[in-house]
Amino acid sequence: MILRFHIAREPYCFARPAAVWVARGTFRHMTLDHLSLLARLQAGFLAAVPRADPDARVPACGDWTVRELVEHLAGVHYWAAGQARAKRGAPLGDGPFDLEAHYAAQAATLRQALAELDPDATGRVLTHPKPMGPGPVRFWHRRQTHETLVHLHDLRAAIAGTGSIGLAEAEPEVWADTVDEVVTVLQPRQAGLGRMAPLRLQVALVATDVDGSPTWVLGAPGERADEVTPDVVVSGPAEGLALTLWRRLTPAEAGLTVQGDHADLEAALAEPIVP
Repeated sequence: MILRFHIAREPYCFARPAAVWVARGTFRHMTLDHLSLLARLQAGFLAAVPRADPDARVPACGDWTVRELVEHLAGVHYWAAGQARAKRGAPLGDGPFDLEAHYAAQAATLRQALAELDPDATGRVLTHPKPMGPGPVRFWHRRQTHETLVHLHDLRAAIAGTGSIGLAEAEPEVWADTVDEVVTVLQPRQAGLGRMAPLRLQVALVATDVDGSPTWVLGAPGERADEVTPDVVVSGPAEGLALTLWRRLTPAEAGLTVQGDHADLEAALAEPIVP
């Protein structure tokens, strides 16, 4: 994996009278080799498929079964390949599918599309206030890496019978990139599409296991972040932050430290901050 760092914003410093404070740190944007990561995570997902009971429930995913999870991720890969090419593919059909073969085929379709296309070419990407719009193909490099990472956690949680930290092996920087996508892309899009009101409370997120302890403020992305006094500060491993934002683990299960009112944090996390 290739990691390159550059300073993206001025250091953040938050203060709040009720002793909620985030130490001065530097937010660093991480540029990762997403295509290599995607291939590695897809391989891990594929290897886990035959180990899982297709009818087993997926923890933290409602009534989803393993079969539904695998078919979902395969379908998303196929759909994303079409969006990257700015073309609509033929329907995959309703199944039932041979899960291992079906996932392998759609994972390969996505990798082939992203490998063939110039990352700066124009495809169709997630946007707001319209759900889709023109954007660079490289958007899907990152989005599908994170999609696969979270669902790899889901699949291994189904095999284990419960979710926990460490099920989907990825470097802290990869998990931090997942947090960054939620805060700067997905939650603002949810609000921009009218799927949620702007967050009433701001939650600072500090990844303690990444160089520089990068900090984000959920509900105040972009240039506004350094002007916000957060209501709650949540700190801990980047994986725990990411899986909490994606509602796979509670803050306690994720090993996070919460400064501020836990009810305020629960209220923010109860909002549809991710699709």
